[in-house]
Amino acid sequence: MQDVPQDDTIICRCSDITRAELHAWIDRGMDSIDELKRMTRVCMGPCQGRTCRQLIMQELANKTGQPIESFTMPTFRQPLKGITLGAVAAFPLDSEEEAEEERP
Repeated sequence: MQDVPQDDTIICRCSDITRAELHAWIDRGMDSIDELKRMTRVCMGPCQGRTCRQLIMQELANKTGQPIESFTMPTFRQPLKGITLGAVAAFPLDSEEEAEEERP
């Protein structure tokens, strides 16, 4: 028998959103992952939803009575994977590239 998640179960670790908080937003009419993202920041942390997206879809399906397949996958923002600040700092800016091209 599978354990039923409790209300204090963390659904989104990056944003520290519990099952009870998620259900409260669904009860207020937020019935898509994108709406829940806007209101709670789920799927917007460092994991970009790789950890919580499926859990959220399951909770939405259970709460609304709709099949999981009916939910649209959320939109993703770059970067999809974590990068270091050093990699960002090393990336040349447009003005630096132009200055290098102008050098003899």
